Amino acid sequence: MPGKRLSRWVAAVPMALLALATIYPLVFTANVAMKTRRDYVLDRFSPADSLNWDNIVTAWTSVGMARYFANSLVVVTISVFFLLLFGSMAGFALSQLRFRGSKLLFLGCLAALFIPFQVIMVPLARVMADSGLIDTYPGLILAYVAQFLPFTIFLMTSYYKTIPAEIVDAARIDGNTTYGVYRRIMLPMGTPALLSVGILDTLFCWNDVLISLLMMPSAEHRTLMVGVTSLRGQYSDDIPTFASGVLIAAVPMLMIYLFLQRQIADGVTAGSTKG
Repeated sequence: MPGKRLSRWVAAVPMALLALATIYPLVFTANVAMKTRRDYVLDRFSPADSLNWDNIVTAWTSVGMARYFANSLVVVTISVFFLLLFGSMAGFALSQLRFRGSKLLFLGCLAALFIPFQVIMVPLARVMADSGLIDTYPGLILAYVAQFLPFTIFLMTSYYKTIPAEIVDAARIDGNTTYGVYRRIMLPMGTPALLSVGILDTLFCWNDVLISLLMMPSAEHRTLMVGVTSLRGQYSDDIPTFASGVLIAAVPMLMIYLFLQRQIADGVTAGSTKG
């Protein structure tokens, strides 16, 4: 019995410290956002005297965070929609349809996961510039879909491989076409994986800075994370306003983590099941 208690403490103490190290930056940022500039200069680590929402209102209205938020919302929503659509179609084809070169295509998608974006960013920028897609929403959406589609295909293929082939054969016997099998059978059965992968893709697109900074050079079309990054230079002497911008960017993703953490964990482990 003492040995079990000791083993629990050995596991609990490091995990508690890790949780504290994860939570503290968010708590510190929220505390700074509630302070006036004078209070922050006098003592940056002391608790705020009251809930002062003026900095958050200023960041949302005057600084332009509302526009950046809307830009991110539009781009991320459309990007995730196409990622799930193309990823589920490709996952169904690579896992359940028998055609020449399917394994090679899957290996190609798997190999694309190991290519850093920094390797392809210069050719991508030149192609997008020649196509007139720089500083446009379609250009950024296309870049997100191209960057995160291999990951989506990999997870959806791994999930669809766990579905017995007999279900697909039975659907064909009932008269369904290939598209009918995908729409009536595979899409409903793949809902848990689509939800998990969709959450992960949302996190990837929302938190991205490099691709958005490359594709959207103008201030008007900046996404939220790029806008927060630009605040650091514009408001270097007004840290509470900068902290308010960081808080605005972090809250949506924090809500996703809090309420959908099980789906996120399922998405991370979706590719580990053996089909």
